[in-house]
Amino acid sequence: QLYSSSLDGSIKLWDFMDGIPIKTFTVGSKLLALYALASCEDSVFVVVPKTGERDTFQLVSVKLAKAAGQDVEAKELSVVLDGVDASQKRIAFGREGEYVASVKEVNLQVYFFKQKQLNRFSVSTMKTKSGNNHFTCIACHPTEDCIATGHADGKIRLWRNFYHKKEYTFSTLHWHHDTVMDLAFSMEGTNLLSGGVESVLVLWHNESDCQKDFLPRLGSAIEYISMSSDGALCCTLHTDNRITIINSNLRFCKSIQGLIKCMNVKTGLVVDPRTKALVLNGEPGHLQFYCLQSDQQLFSLDIVQRQYIHQAGLNQADLVKVAFSAQGKWLATVEEREEVTDPELQLKLWFYDEETQSYKLNTRINTPHDDHITDMCFRDMDELEDDSLILVTAGRDCVFKVWVMVEDTDPEAQQSVSWSCDFVGSYHNYQATNCCFSEDGSLLAVSFEETVTVWDSVTWDLKCTFCHPPGKIRNICFGRLTCSKYLIGATDHGFLCCWNLLSCALEWSAHLNVSVLQPDPLSEHIAAVSWLSKESSLFVFKPNEPQPVYIQRNLCKEKIQFAAFVPRDEPEMIGSEKYLWLRRSQLFFLTDTQELMTLSMKSLEERLTLSSKQLAVEESLPVTPFSLLLGKHRHQQSQEDIDLGRLVVRNKHGRDSPAVKELLHTPAHVLPSASFLCPIFINSLLISKENKSAEEVADEVEMESQKPEDDSDEEKDVTEMEQEDTCPMELLGEMTCKLSKSQEKELRKIRKMDYSWVSAF
Repeated sequence: QLYSSSLDGSIKLWDFMDGIPIKTFTVGSKLLALYALASCEDSVFVVVPKTGERDTFQLVSVKLAKAAGQDVEAKELSVVLDGVDASQKRIAFGREGEYVASVKEVNLQVYFFKQKQLNRFSVSTMKTKSGNNHFTCIACHPTEDCIATGHADGKIRLWRNFYHKKEYTFSTLHWHHDTVMDLAFSMEGTNLLSGGVESVLVLWHNESDCQKDFLPRLGSAIEYISMSSDGALCCTLHTDNRITIINSNLRFCKSIQGLIKCMNVKTGLVVDPRTKALVLNGEPGHLQFYCLQSDQQLFSLDIVQRQYIHQAGLNQADLVKVAFSAQGKWLATVEEREEVTDPELQLKLWFYDEETQSYKLNTRINTPHDDHITDMCFRDMDELEDDSLILVTAGRDCVFKVWVMVEDTDPEAQQSVSWSCDFVGSYHNYQATNCCFSEDGSLLAVSFEETVTVWDSVTWDLKCTFCHPPGKIRNICFGRLTCSKYLIGATDHGFLCCWNLLSCALEWSAHLNVSVLQPDPLSEHIAAVSWLSKESSLFVFKPNEPQPVYIQRNLCKEKIQFAAFVPRDEPEMIGSEKYLWLRRSQLFFLTDTQELMTLSMKSLEERLTLSSKQLAVEESLPVTPFSLLLGKHRHQQSQEDIDLGRLVVRNKHGRDSPAVKELLHTPAHVLPSASFLCPIFINSLLISKENKSAEEVADEVEMESQKPEDDSDEEKDVTEMEQEDTCPMELLGEMTCKLSKSQEKELRKIRKMDYSWVSAF
């Protein structure tokens, strides 16, 4: 049986076949965790907030009444443990559900169901060099009365004889230098698995401190550990949104990795012009190239090139800025490390090597600015990229710098060109905050606190300045195509301004608290995301039009930090004028909780068959006798269709149908309910009359002309059938296979047989 709980206080019992809830039990309280035991079929256990107390929770037993109807109110509730933690890692059920144990801070509680006895234990609160003794996780032995607890100081304690309040004993295992994040026993209980921030899975044999094995370099901290029901596989969930599957011999099997979740995204969302992949922070010190179509990481580029040390409070170099040239031949990155006095900065320029299909480091510039770099951009001039490529960086040291390529005069240098500073600009000793080039690359806009300055990109003369007090400039961008004469800016005091570069005057302004301003590189549209009253809203506009072309209020409850327009491979066919701005590009958002979101005009049926959500079942699953039999049957069927020259209408409709693809390629646990999929599936199997194959037309013609005849006229009938059956095949341009008279006679007998009895079934 499958149960699920929700924050609205309901528990649902699901039907596996139909994917719909059979019963809904209303508890009437916020449910934070759910436990179901095979030994207790008529009850489940939930974690709920304690009435009248803040941040205090209880483990409650809920008896599921066997009443008629789908919606049932659960009235029989009983408190099992008080003062528990809401995390599922800190509650565990013992051997065959005989007891339940929970940990919180320095306290361990064990409740025995049959004896109705509660025992409490505690550990010393004294701090050690590696941390404190606070409990962090718990696991119970599957066959013995043994409880394993993980602690913040890296130790693991094995508790026994806890039926007695004073005569209990525990032993200690210690390898982790930091917090033990999760524990799991093997199915037989002979081994114990532990994981933490070291990214190492530790296998303890026979609960001995001397016998242990390791699986290191798993990428990031291990957050959860789970064992399969047969004990053959182990699964670990990591803090970077990765699942690792490991066999019982502690050998790596497979890694399931989508978008890497890092501690803090500082680079923003950047689009790689070569692959159209999203580029952002990945593993510490790395750039991840994330493919949106396949929902996979293309590759990871090590920028910092230093070993990351998993230790809290240690200042390490981090990647903070990234920019691509227009064609993606050059990549600029900025890494920094926080220091007490001055930050340690490095600007690196990378060149794309066609042979290795990767970026190679070309130039490293130490301390390009005296303070943090706030923004950087390349001059986007496609046709002149190799001849006059320019990189601009803006910093808190009140200057912006222009970097150009020069010939490398060092005879020992491996590269023919390198990068050096060509110009340094400033404005009244204000901090430079943002920079961007116009579409043709002739103008550079740099914001200095409350002022936007416009510079000639050839002579580096200051052309004009714009200001809209109060408030510092938060974002700036130029208009594109027919709107290239406009410059857009947003202030941190809630104003969105549009300046005309020809008249050097303010064109219009709007009172809008814009947190993200993102222009579409393929159209005149600009997306502005506002944050107000704990909700994000989207406004899409053209600088030359007074009204937005699209408004989506309450886009999400989370704050949107970054946005990016990703060019489509082919323009989308959009019928509604409201969504024409999404025809050539697709808009993606990244929230402060690191959720990647996008807008879509497609219906649910079409979205279900996106290639990013389809699984290659034949490649991912092991070969089984059934799969071999099924594959052989499919091959024979297709071969027969080819040999007979038939038009298989069912294959044409079935393979192109989104519903059929969804049923075949999507895991059952993410499919919609059967009530939704059934009409789509049935409609996909229906064939309209105008799409009848030539073979079906021939059959109808023959059935209309057929009359009851005597067996003595068989040769005459055979002649008629040959004439009727030959015509449709000639229309198809196929050569028919002539049958013998005995075969034709057998076909005639089969045709005259009565199959009406089948309709009864």
